[in-house]
Formats: sequence, C-alpha cells, structure tokens
Amino acid sequence: MNIHNDIKKILISNEQIEARCKELGEILNKDYDNKNPVLLSLLRGSIPFVATLSKYLTIPVEFDYMRASSYRGTASTGNVAISLMPATNLLNRHVIIVEDIIDTGSTLSTVSQVIEDLHPASLEIITLLDKPYMRKVKNLIPKYVGFTVPNEFVVGFGLDYDEAYRQLPYVGVLKEEIYKK
Repeated sequence: MNIHNDIKKILISNEQIEARCKELGEILNKDYDNKNPVLLSLLRGSIPFVATLSKYLTIPVEFDYMRASSYRGTASTGNVAISLMPATNLLNRHVIIVEDIIDTGSTLSTVSQVIEDLHPASLEIITLLDKPYMRKVKNLIPKYVGFTVPNEFVVGFGLDYDEAYRQLPYVGVLKEEIYKK
C-alpha cells in the first residue's frame, strides 16, 4: 500500500511550503524582534509547520504545546476538547498560536479565549492553511496565513484523516472514496 495513491491531487508542494515558511519567518523576525515570543503549537497537526517555520526564525523563541480538538473523521463535532495546556507561564508574554488549518474557527476560538484568560502581552495566530469561507466564527482572523485553500478535504504536512497522512511532505486533496467509505 502506498498512501500517495490516495491523493487526488497535490495542492501545495513541499517546495512551496518551504518558500512560504521562509517568508513567514522573515515577517515574524521583524514583528517580534526583541520580544522573545512563545510559539504555541496546537498538537498534533502543526508539528511539521512549526518545525519548518522555526528553521527561518533568527529571533529568540520558546516552544510550547497545547492539544485541542473538535474533529471526528472529516467534520467538526462542534465540541472543543482541550487535553493539554501549555507548561509555560504566558502572563505578559507574546504568544503566537501555530495552527495547521483554520476552517470553522471553533477550535481556535476556544483556544484563543483560554490563552487570553492567561493574560499574555499579545496573542496572534499563524496558520499554514486557511479556509475563510468555511468560518463560523466570523471574528477569527489569523494575522499570518501560509495559504488560502479551497473547500476540499486536504491532508499532508501535519493534516490527517483519522490520524493517517500527516507525514506527507505536501498538502494534497484526499480522494473522496477514501473518506466516504
């Protein structure tokens, strides 16, 4: 079995992701110069993105993690479960939430509120992928976006379908017959 055969088309190549991470890294280097931000990765999907992005950061940063989920299969359940909180004290810190994809915005809205309650100096969101037309939480607008993607079910580079396909080095559209069994 070869998981690449389950991909209908490659939407964003690894080379495009690398180039965009370099651009975003340069922007963060300017925006957060002398601020020592905390990159708060949302597990598990954001791991490849934060790893690639961090290669291009020349400013001091700290890493921390949080786990929150509202998905089962291909759809959001609408209920956000937080199963891991950051270990870092975020009081008066500049926090950048690192996300793999934003679509409805439900999970990220809940996470943002939880972090706001910890009183950071600032809070921004960086996401590899954005589906703004899927947004149910209209006031959730990430400051930093890698790519805006169409309303297709995408996997790879951290994004999964039932925990599979995260290791693909690109973002691809999953064949419908895979998730509509």
